[in-house]
Amino acid sequence: MNEIVVGVDGSETARRAATKAAELAVSCDVGLHLVTTVHSARAAGRGGGESWYIDTLTAGEQLLRSLTVALPVDVITTSVQIGDPATVLCDEADRLDARMIVVGNRRLHSATRVLGSVASQVARHANCDVYVVNSIVEPDPGDQSKSK
Repeated sequence: MNEIVVGVDGSETARRAATKAAELAVSCDVGLHLVTTVHSARAAGRGGGESWYIDTLTAGEQLLRSLTVALPVDVITTSVQIGDPATVLCDEADRLDARMIVVGNRRLHSATRVLGSVASQVARHANCDVYVVNSIVEPDPGDQSKSK
């Protein structure tokens, strides 16, 4: 079907990538496949003398549902996967014979993240086109509300 695959994680960067992926899907008249990853099916923690557990798969599904209703695409499929984000995105794109993978560029230019970033890893390993969304918001030079 040549969908467009986009990875999301709840960040503003990922939301911008999903919005751009939706625009591309509409203009190409293809479906959109939203993917989020988790490290394990359940997370545990302690605080204030109590233990708690989070069903991370359900949390991932809720994230994808909230994005699905916000995006103007007729055909949207979703997937929550356990694993490394870059590997999962490339595998999902291969499985779907995707047209492209869309990723955000959160900290892509940071010296500490260039080699380890999801966008860089996807760009190196994908078997389809990769679109890196410029999701870094620069301050408006005309905005006088912030003092120098």
